[in-house]
Amino acid sequence: MIIGIPKESFPGERRVALVPVSIPPLLKAKCEVIVQTGAGISAGYLDKAYAEKGAKLVPTRAEVFGAADIVIQVLCHGANDRTGREDLRLMRPGQVLIGFLRPLDSLETVQEIAAKGVMAFAIELIPRITRSQSMDALSAMATVCGYKAVLLAADALPRFFPMLTTAAGTITPARVLVLGGGVAGLQAVATARRLGAVASAYDVRPAVKEQVHSLGGRFLELPLETGQAEDTRGYARAQDETFLRRQRELLTRAIAESDAVICTAIVPGKQAPLLITADMVARMVPGSVIVDLAAERGGNCELTRLNEVVIEHGVTIAGCFNLASSVPYHASQMYSRNLTAFVLNLLKDGKLNLDLEDEIARETLVARDGKVVHPLLTQAPVQAQPAS
Repeated sequence: MIIGIPKESFPGERRVALVPVSIPPLLKAKCEVIVQTGAGISAGYLDKAYAEKGAKLVPTRAEVFGAADIVIQVLCHGANDRTGREDLRLMRPGQVLIGFLRPLDSLETVQEIAAKGVMAFAIELIPRITRSQSMDALSAMATVCGYKAVLLAADALPRFFPMLTTAAGTITPARVLVLGGGVAGLQAVATARRLGAVASAYDVRPAVKEQVHSLGGRFLELPLETGQAEDTRGYARAQDETFLRRQRELLTRAIAESDAVICTAIVPGKQAPLLITADMVARMVPGSVIVDLAAERGGNCELTRLNEVVIEHGVTIAGCFNLASSVPYHASQMYSRNLTAFVLNLLKDGKLNLDLEDEIARETLVARDGKVVHPLLTQAPVQAQPAS
């Protein structure tokens, strides 16, 4: 079984799907590993390091796809809406593709992959069960994003994060509000606390309260009836406009009193919920900062512009995009560990062993034998690609 690692082709993407230290476990599992020359350089991993760990280096992307039985990428076609389609001509029937495919956002791209006869696994669909924690790349990348979002906010905010007692007097700590208590949101709370800020978080899921408190943060409770707040996979459910309108009304004061707001609220496969209106931004103190991690899905803030930093009403609003790529060394290390564990779970005696009784394989498999096979895709209409 040959595992191939091409260089990421999305513009500005600096991560690599496999780092050198992950190669020995794959060789031990009776696999060969081929890596496109220069695939890891942007992340800080040199070709020499791959060769020393036993990988074979090949000069072109076409050679990787041509030789590999399993192709592992960070952003596959679907997640890569700029250059991903070019990989279709390199794919062949029976080949296995593993990586982020963003299947819930575009059924069309999954259909195109299926039409090539490729067996595709979308790593973002990893089920949230104990056995799959080491494979949860979505959570790993969210951790990176939550961490970096707070650093961006601290850099843009014209004041200190921590409380300081100086000869010039006492500096009060910054107040940071995190909207969304998923992995990115919790990492944002933890990072803000480490920097000395007073951190609070809000989420529609009551279970998040205990997690926020465990990190030293405050949990913002609103008098709202959330009903079934999360789906079977643990993600927040989409709420109707009546709920969102009332939610915004109740959030207005908390946002106005915050120095920095980190937005992380998304619903998989759907437009991000609008949590901060232009009027709410206008009520914030000039110099305040909003870092919107939901920008790619429309943003939690009405004034967010994808991949841009704008100033409105004196408030800096950063519409973050592909933030994990800005920490490529450790993001690649984490992703590589996730994907290595995932691949090893699929192999037996050096060969692919597709066991659909295994929840991990079943829930991530999106294309097989020329067909789209995942229930979430076969029962849903085609959705538009997010803006890019």
